[in-house]
Amino acid sequence: MQVGVGSFAFLAGVEAIIRGMTLSVYPLVLYHAFGSAVLVSKIYFIIGVLSLFIALWVPLISTYIPRRWVYSFGMLCYIIAGLLGIYGGKVLAFALMLNSIATAISFVCYNAYVLSNIKKADFSQLETKRLFYGGLGWTIGPVFGVWLLSHWVIGPFVIVILGACCMISAFWRMRLGNGPVFNRTKRPSPNPFIYIPRFFSQPRLVAGWFFAVMRSCGWWVFIVYAGIFAIQKGLGDHVGGMATSVANMGLFLSPLMLRWMQKHSVRHAVIVGFLGFSALSLLAVLFSQIPIMTVLCLTGGAYFLVLLDICGGLPFLMAVKPSERNEMSAVYSTFRDVSGILTPGVAWLVLQFLPLVGLFVVTAMGALIAAFIATKLHRQLGVEGANRLRSARALG
Repeated sequence: MQVGVGSFAFLAGVEAIIRGMTLSVYPLVLYHAFGSAVLVSKIYFIIGVLSLFIALWVPLISTYIPRRWVYSFGMLCYIIAGLLGIYGGKVLAFALMLNSIATAISFVCYNAYVLSNIKKADFSQLETKRLFYGGLGWTIGPVFGVWLLSHWVIGPFVIVILGACCMISAFWRMRLGNGPVFNRTKRPSPNPFIYIPRFFSQPRLVAGWFFAVMRSCGWWVFIVYAGIFAIQKGLGDHVGGMATSVANMGLFLSPLMLRWMQKHSVRHAVIVGFLGFSALSLLAVLFSQIPIMTVLCLTGGAYFLVLLDICGGLPFLMAVKPSERNEMSAVYSTFRDVSGILTPGVAWLVLQFLPLVGLFVVTAMGALIAAFIATKLHRQLGVEGANRLRSARALG
């Protein structure tokens, strides 16, 4: 299989089917298995901490074990998670753990392969095509997963197993090998934690990481807690899955969002994304006495998260040094795990004193902080050369 933007987007699309299928399923099955939103938050918190350490150690592990085998092990974790999901009961917590580990490994290796094989000029095209290819999995997966759960309880996990098998088959057909990045020196990579200070000494990398953390926190709150809110308010199990699917339809708008972003700038798109999400989250709180309106507002806010999916990571991709791609990609990839720790941790604390809508307020405040930080980005970041030149002449 020829390696290019299309092949990487296809690989991401297959994974979207796996993750989309369980996106709305895990919060529901865990809530029913343990009977407490607080306890579910604890489980997600513990698993998030574990996933964070796994993500940081992947580059070091890859100096001793070929990257293709590390990636394949991640796919195996998806398969084992599916088998545990079929078993059911409280062992579902371990299924979620393996699912999270698989996601962490896949993300680090996928990013390293992208940085090794895709030109920087094609990053925006890849991000858009990746989201577009994944649109079907992210859109149909959540609602279909909940529907399947109510008709064939092991169905979502069977599809996860089949999807992981398909994904590993596609990966090996791509013949990506081990890549030049992980093995660029004759000595083993040092402790991955050594790279954290270097990462945080580069403002653009930090900004890209922080935007990714806040964007991911927004998705966490929407996917996990909007569904639990719907159950608590008597709207039923299906509303959360339907809301997630409707929100993910925004992925099909990603080509239009990309064009809009290219006419303006990455800075402008990031600011609009966080402000729009924050405004609709606060509106959801105001309508909390009308639960369906709260869910609709949260769903509308998720469309701004899709915009952030396109533009939020570009400050990192455009700033990372080629000589540090592997290590910096590993540190950057921790945004998923940090959000997986931060969101349930904050939820755990907030729910001790406030109802669930209090978490929506906290999330909106975090998005406002991210929007403020985005104002510090370069005004021309992500603007094509010709447009940047015209803009400079206009200002002159």
